[in-house]
Amino acid sequence: MQLSNEEEDYNLSLSKFESMLKTNKVLFFDSEEFEEIILHYIDMGKAALAKKALKLALDQHPKSTGLKLVQVEMLVYDDKLEIAEKLLNELYAIEPTNEEIYIQKANICSKRDQHEKAVEQLIIALQFTDDYADVYNLIGMEYLFMDNLELAKESFIKCLEEDFDDQSALYNVVYCFEFLDQNQEAITYLTKYIDKNPYSEIAWHQLGRLHYGVKEYQNAIRAFDYATLIDDEFLGAFMEKAKAYERLKKYAEAIESYERTIELDDATSYALLRIGKCHEKLGNKALALKYFNKTVHEDPLLDKGWIAITDFYVRQKNYQKALFYVNKALAIDNQNRLYWKRFASINKQLNFFEEAEFGYRKAVEFGDYQLDTWLFWVDILQFLGEFESAIQTLLQASEYFPEENEIEYRLAGLYFMIQDNTKAKFHLSNAMRLNFDNYIIIEDLFPVVWTKKMVQNYITKHKKL
Repeated sequence: MQLSNEEEDYNLSLSKFESMLKTNKVLFFDSEEFEEIILHYIDMGKAALAKKALKLALDQHPKSTGLKLVQVEMLVYDDKLEIAEKLLNELYAIEPTNEEIYIQKANICSKRDQHEKAVEQLIIALQFTDDYADVYNLIGMEYLFMDNLELAKESFIKCLEEDFDDQSALYNVVYCFEFLDQNQEAITYLTKYIDKNPYSEIAWHQLGRLHYGVKEYQNAIRAFDYATLIDDEFLGAFMEKAKAYERLKKYAEAIESYERTIELDDATSYALLRIGKCHEKLGNKALALKYFNKTVHEDPLLDKGWIAITDFYVRQKNYQKALFYVNKALAIDNQNRLYWKRFASINKQLNFFEEAEFGYRKAVEFGDYQLDTWLFWVDILQFLGEFESAIQTLLQASEYFPEENEIEYRLAGLYFMIQDNTKAKFHLSNAMRLNFDNYIIIEDLFPVVWTKKMVQNYITKHKKL
């Protein structure tokens, strides 16, 4: 590739400077050359070389405002704010119309968390700058620090009006729209932006994301298509497009997009997992399992991969294998209530009731307060003959579901089992008040209780009421 004259001069200056360091010969550079060399080392994270270059530069050009401003930037970077501020005041006395002085003053204010003062300095910089886009971008960042998303958004929009190609400002303006929950407004803005700048793959990608966020999946796919037409190696756009196809249940197209991400980069466990799930939806069971296994091979610590295999075997009713794989997931994340619930239901299918009871207990312990979880847990406690524990569990569940007939019927049955007829009748009365027809729960779960004449009479009496 042919280098421009500027690039050649820059590379030559850098090479000449590094040669000077090796030979200890002092060579002359103009001040702008030094500025570029110093900024290069700052960008590379080579602070020691940047400082060495700055010292040599100031020796050769002691009155250069540009170099002193670079010195200020380095002082600010090193948190030597008072020294930087003093030097800036000296430069201000010499060049009060130099916008970089106000930008660096703003930088110091920002470092001190004085973001409003930083904005004031940047507004002054606007009077003297030719690079409005850069200053508006900096103002936007200060407003972000102040959590003033509306003014930040306005500043980033002004930045983009000055420089359509500023990608960081584009990302930031979309971020502000999203944070303010203005997705439709963001779509309108990006549509207008694209009208003026139709070859911005970033804009198309962000537009696709926004359409996806408001569940306009077909529009999202259209936007991602444009992004990938402009840049056929845009991995993120292919990934997002695949997710949109999944939402539309177009699993073959989703697989195609996920596979494109694997062609562009090393296979990710996420893409492999999604391909597996798409194949399962298409009924390609062997391929689904193949990709689930690839997922855990790629990332053995991805618990979602092991759970995908677990769920696959549950659907096949192969509970022994499902149990093996759910244990793999729990070994990685043993505080996941959904995994414990799976563990419990699988053990229940295998008639391992003590293990199932433990699983439901752990699921609730880690925050699963779904009604069915409580009821499954209680029914197993009852099956194991642990009536008192079952009662305590139901009373705990009733705090979350105070008017639930299924809880009340079970409490009635359990109290009858332990011969506490007063409490049993109280809860049976509650249950029938909430849903009389569900008294069949007593017949199904407590056949011994159901046969009692006292219970039959109580239900019949309530029915007449």
